[in-house]
Amino acid sequence: MHILMIFLDGIGLGPDDPNLNPFAAADLPALHRLTNGNRWLRSTGKLTNERAILVPTDACLGVHGRPQSGTGQATIVTGRNIPQLIGEHYGPKPNVETRALLDEDNFFMQVVQKDKTAALLEAYPPAWHQRISSGKRLPSSYQYAVRAAGLPFWGEQELRAGTALSGDWTGEGWRSHLGYEDTPILTPFEAGVRMVELSRHYDFSFFPHWATDIVGHRGPIEEAVRLLERFDAVIAGVLSAWRDDEGLIIITSDHGNMEEINHRRHTENDVPTVIIGSEKQVFHDLTDLAGLVPRMAAVLFR
Repeated sequence: MHILMIFLDGIGLGPDDPNLNPFAAADLPALHRLTNGNRWLRSTGKLTNERAILVPTDACLGVHGRPQSGTGQATIVTGRNIPQLIGEHYGPKPNVETRALLDEDNFFMQVVQKDKTAALLEAYPPAWHQRISSGKRLPSSYQYAVRAAGLPFWGEQELRAGTALSGDWTGEGWRSHLGYEDTPILTPFEAGVRMVELSRHYDFSFFPHWATDIVGHRGPIEEAVRLLERFDAVIAGVLSAWRDDEGLIIITSDHGNMEEINHRRHTENDVPTVIIGSEKQVFHDLTDLAGLVPRMAAVLFR
């Protein structure tokens, strides 16, 4: 039994309006197969089928204001209501109070303490490693949790060896934006298959995708549609390789954003949490982001 969490930054359940919500406009056959042919919208509600369950999930956590990445991600990986504990939504990176809570306990630490294995599956370029090591760049909350657990960050070597994936799934960004012209390139479908194969080496693995939040802030909607359709192809690969009896896949987010691309700000919408696998009903009564860790622990540590 193992768990693969696929984290998409900044996606919520928004209106059925293809002019501002890419989830209402994009062609997403693999994602819709998980939700009985329904689009991932505010009006969709909770859905279940033989393979998956969609649970609208509260990212506001009873705290006034727009959810932020620092506290939202920390809630996902600790199972604690971080905005409530520090008195505010905060981000994009974790502040001092959030970092202290991540140092106290997080799910990566719990996995390691149970003598199980965990990994962040994304490979980061050399410049990122240098900025993190020098203190010039602060890790995101999930990255901070990984480091607090004493786990490594993967880089160029692992990407070339095929033991980690690039943040854009395919590796194209390493070529087009970072200048690594000989980086191996995968199709989105191949990246989905590779993600499942890599997840089988660990009890808990976490793959983050941050471009959804960037496109949500910057637009345009056409780019958001292209991004979602690429993700759909990744999920098609995931579904082709995954056996539902081997564990759980959890797709979730820290806050809404890209589903209302007209104002380019975070939203207070619920986020979609999709759980795939034979143990999915453990999450049927999930209500907010703080409920993910207790349910993952119930499955992984029993």
